[in-house]
Amino acid sequence: MNEKLLRPISGFWVVLAIALCAGGAIYGLAEDYNTVPALLIVVAALLTTCITVVQPNKAVVVMFFGRYVGTINKSGLWAVVPFSIRKAVSLRVRNFNSVKLKVNDVEGNPIEIAAVVVFKVVDSAKAMFDVDNYMKFVEIQSETALRHVASKYPYDSLTGTGLSLRANAEEIASELAEELQGRLSIAGVGVLEARLTHLAYSTEIASTMLQRQQAAAVLSARQIIVEGAVGMVDMAIKQLKESGVVELDEERKAAMINNLMVAIVSERGANPIINAGSLY
Repeated sequence: MNEKLLRPISGFWVVLAIALCAGGAIYGLAEDYNTVPALLIVVAALLTTCITVVQPNKAVVVMFFGRYVGTINKSGLWAVVPFSIRKAVSLRVRNFNSVKLKVNDVEGNPIEIAAVVVFKVVDSAKAMFDVDNYMKFVEIQSETALRHVASKYPYDSLTGTGLSLRANAEEIASELAEELQGRLSIAGVGVLEARLTHLAYSTEIASTMLQRQQAAAVLSARQIIVEGAVGMVDMAIKQLKESGVVELDEERKAAMINNLMVAIVSERGANPIINAGSLY
């Protein structure tokens, strides 16, 4: 069912007609008329059932004997079909904060995740008639979409390739919003934004995963240090050879490389030893 907009007449004209009927009825009673006052009172009561008030940023869905007539989405005082049923639907922007969900990521690690969804009703007819309670529908579908997206990616990518929940928050949020829009369109709800508000390893594996992250960081730092040390040793040997300060045979080169690598890679400062004699 799609939304159909109504073009109602202004309610002020109906209020004026009610006032005229009421005045005519009072005048008829004063002049001792019998039929006219009763007729005017019936007309005034009938017109009273036509009046409806629409608040700003709200829509009123009009139903007449079980049939959807249309929607009024302009604020003000309006007149609709007599004896019709009117239900208000809020068009304001709303937030839904999910609870912390425990989900397994793509690697099977249990994580805790939560998100906030910013949404609004864009089709009052679908929100009213296609689902029982569109607010409850938003809550359930939001948590379902969050679980599905979280299970497709790892918490963190140790290799640096591919998307991860921690390192690619913008991409994950965009995919979550897209999936939510597909799920909530049936209820006439438009998703404006979806963001992760909480992301952490579950408590039972948090300490273990922290140790793994620390080990990965140490390994990465060691790789950078070794690459830099090799470059420095190569540069030192080339400069000594080009300057002709000293001629190094293979054994002396090996000893020099060993000393430089130990001095550069070592975590502690090197203690120099002055050799006053021959290298042999």
